[in-house]
Amino acid sequence: MPMQTSPIMPEKLHFDPDCRQCPRLTQFLCEVKNKYPEYHARPVAPFGDPAARLLVVGLAPGMHGANATGRPFTGDYAGLLLYRALFESGFSNQLQSTALGDGLQLHNCRITNAVKCLPPQNKPTSDEIRTCNAYLAAEIKALPEHSVILALGNIAHQAILRAYALKSSTATFGHHRLFQLPDGNRLISSYHCSRYNVQTRRLNMDMLSAVFADIRKLLAEKP
Repeated sequence: MPMQTSPIMPEKLHFDPDCRQCPRLTQFLCEVKNKYPEYHARPVAPFGDPAARLLVVGLAPGMHGANATGRPFTGDYAGLLLYRALFESGFSNQLQSTALGDGLQLHNCRITNAVKCLPPQNKPTSDEIRTCNAYLAAEIKALPEHSVILALGNIAHQAILRAYALKSSTATFGHHRLFQLPDGNRLISSYHCSRYNVQTRRLNMDMLSAVFADIRKLLAEKP
């Protein structure tokens, strides 16, 4: 399988680094860039193996994580658990993701977000989620057959259903729940690996590892 360390699929169908469709997010990123000139502070591209059968979908870039570094789940607390789980389950070549150029490679895995730009207070509006959904839908459409999509949190879960033009009632969000999708792909939902969820013990490393163990089994199944 090919590996890479740079963001994948620059085509505007899947990702547009110059997207300015959401006025509130555009304004906020300008404010953040003025305050932190060294930050990426732009739409954050998906990252990972271009031929991956596992797509991990998060919420949105974190202020001092992906928004700063330009790579999903890199440089913030949420990435600690995620990249540890990816490493321990064989999807990554190293335990941590700290910065661009750190040598990280993903194997058979790609990471993206439901919303590609940092939202104020980490809370995108419904309109912003809908506007960005076309990019997610294009990413999903480009997946190989019999892929697995991991939704980290309810917003990502609902965004995936929207990308399939499915009603939210089609699959109720919950931790470690598995759903069959119309195209033969499978959706697994998980609590987001945020600092809040970890500190409140809603999610721990054993719980996340169990999710990835099942993902491994699903990917190993013959169609």
